[in-house]
Amino acid sequence: MAAMSRVEERRRQLEQSLGGEHLYANRVRVYSKAVKGPMRRVKWAVLAFCLTIYYLLPWLRWDRGIGRPSQAVLLDIAARRYYFFGLEFWPQDIYLLTGTLIVAAVGLFLVTSLFGRVWCGYACPQTVWTDLFMWFEREIEGDRNERMKRDAGPLGLDKLWRKAAKHATWLFIAFWTGGAWIMYFADAPTITRQFWTGAAPLPAYFFTGLFTFTTYALAGWGREQVCTYMCPWPRFQSAMLDEQSLTTTYQAWRGEPRAHGKRDPSAPPAGDCVDCGACYTACPMGIDIRDGIQLECINCGLCIDACDHVMRITGKPERLIAWDTLADQKAKQEGRSVRFRLWRPRTVIYFAALAIAMTAMLTALALRASLAIDVEHDRAPLFVLLPDGGIRNGYTVNLTNRTQAWAPFALSVTGLPGATLANGTTPRERHRVLTLSVAPDSIADFRVLLTAPPDAPKAPRRPIGFVLRNPTTGAQTSYGGAFMGPATYSGGGP
Repeated sequence: MAAMSRVEERRRQLEQSLGGEHLYANRVRVYSKAVKGPMRRVKWAVLAFCLTIYYLLPWLRWDRGIGRPSQAVLLDIAARRYYFFGLEFWPQDIYLLTGTLIVAAVGLFLVTSLFGRVWCGYACPQTVWTDLFMWFEREIEGDRNERMKRDAGPLGLDKLWRKAAKHATWLFIAFWTGGAWIMYFADAPTITRQFWTGAAPLPAYFFTGLFTFTTYALAGWGREQVCTYMCPWPRFQSAMLDEQSLTTTYQAWRGEPRAHGKRDPSAPPAGDCVDCGACYTACPMGIDIRDGIQLECINCGLCIDACDHVMRITGKPERLIAWDTLADQKAKQEGRSVRFRLWRPRTVIYFAALAIAMTAMLTALALRASLAIDVEHDRAPLFVLLPDGGIRNGYTVNLTNRTQAWAPFALSVTGLPGATLANGTTPRERHRVLTLSVAPDSIADFRVLLTAPPDAPKAPRRPIGFVLRNPTTGAQTSYGGAFMGPATYSGGGP
């Protein structure tokens, strides 16, 4: 209790030092007004595209042959495979995922340096689903003024049924969002049938419920709070902007000073801004773009559509709020213009980094081997002395066949002249080149015995190489290992 009292006392002292301003404030709900215009149409187009991809992509089919998944995009956790159309990725390909994330990050840096937070304003999942939720909210409860008036009024039948219908619609959308998510991890038609018959695995129901809740909470209730307080991107995206970045910008040189209503010819000259607040009421983040670039701004451009509508009514030129650069705004204020500079130090660095990352990714993908080998030496015994004077070592050989056909791999050894190989199941059958067959798209372990002849040079440890070759495709790889012998021998003779 004493500690709490000290905290409260400290808070009051801080508030007094700030002139009585409260450090904690309740959320001011944002009631955004519907607008029409080019920016709004672009947002609708991006929303429709993103939702179509998300909901329909799991249903696309891709023929991979008999007995193999026919879903175009599938993350099969049980089989440890990720299928993306004609590509198939294994757990060993995790470096490609890392490279993809690097490419995406650098690409986002580049786009931000050129056009500001367009990702946040148009394609971010939080923005897409929030836009969808807000559209249904307007259709059910009305536009900004109606919603504000209804929320401020008493709870009646009209308010009750509209609220219930809105939240039921949100939950319905959120449910199908979670349901579509699980389809990326299992065959879509199969998991859908199992889900509705109660035969789906428990994780399917759990993750559907989890994503239903998170979509409903974040897009329905969180909204702009998620972008402002939960997302880390606004905190450091400003470091990627400069005076040549295209952002949603209020042309203060043209709009100030503001004046309401009809202009009096005898009054001092006023700017084009009539201070109607249309830009503020249209903003889904609840900010005033006339205050300049702000952390909360997602560059959606809806304030541009709202302001252009007012400019047309008042007979003023459009684009009082426009996509522009700070450098061009400053130049226009001085009576000149500045061309948009695509190539500048930061964009050159981002373009170069993106080109290098993409080249490395494509090269790694193109050179990805269709076979792989991993060898583990027996721990005990390290070697066996044979009656004829030879020495035998045992190994566990792990072979990977990434092709879609049986592979009769040819295994040989370098660095040990005259050595022979034998399969652990038939140790008496020795071969200079051992054939080991692996099923399509699978991994197999083999017990392999490597024998050095009696006249071979002996040493406590001799480096050797295992060479694996696919005679059908010509692909080849190798693995460095060691051949162990008695410690009393130091090499040179039998």
